[in-house]
Amino acid sequence: MEQEPWYEKSFGRDYLLVYKHRDMQGAYEEVRRMMEWLELPEGSEVLDLCCGMGRHSKALHSFGFRVTGVDLSEVLLEEAVKGDPAGEVRWLRGDMRDVPLEGPFDAVVNLFTSFGYFDDEGDNMRVLREIHRLLAPGGRFIIDYLNPSYVEEHLVPASAREEEGIRIEEKRRIEDGFVKKTIVLRDLQGGEEREYREQVRLIPQERFLAMLQEACLEVDAVYGGYDAEPYREAGSKRMIFVGRRRA
Repeated sequence: MEQEPWYEKSFGRDYLLVYKHRDMQGAYEEVRRMMEWLELPEGSEVLDLCCGMGRHSKALHSFGFRVTGVDLSEVLLEEAVKGDPAGEVRWLRGDMRDVPLEGPFDAVVNLFTSFGYFDDEGDNMRVLREIHRLLAPGGRFIIDYLNPSYVEEHLVPASAREEEGIRIEEKRRIEDGFVKKTIVLRDLQGGEEREYREQVRLIPQERFLAMLQEACLEVDAVYGGYDAEPYREAGSKRMIFVGRRRA
């Protein structure tokens, strides 16, 4: 029997606990910078591809965009809907390789390393081609990705903490061109141990640029973080691609 892909298991209820430190204020400040990069008028149509719990989608709406959030996880989408009682954002379940939308959108954003999940590199290209398909000619995109060099240099092999009576142990390694994480949750009052995996392919800048070029996505700038500092292979924590669809 074929093993369930890690991303179909890992983005569930326990994910909300493991990543509870992510907050709306941080998303709001990141979107404030994105506004300068996107250079779009109020009312523009924006797709948040892999929107998760919807932090950035809601922040994008607060800046005057009409926003659609797409994610594969039913659990995370439920949280997004719960946090949007007025229904200001359109929420939709879908796979980023085959998005159930026609578009066109004025911008597509893919944030917080929601890319490089797949064993088959061809699947990553499918995602980029979907971004191209969904964008209007000249439409803008942002892909916020990890910096492989920084990850390799600063990898923390193991860490542990407690949240709400749960011990969370995380182990990280570089293997077969991926950064891989194993997460184990143990209830301090007893109970069943739960284990999850995460992995992201380490795609160097040169290779990523070539993939974007192949997908007819033109890069205007590569930033090393939301402070808008230019990307530096040796020191930047992020690798944020900003560009547009070639007509």
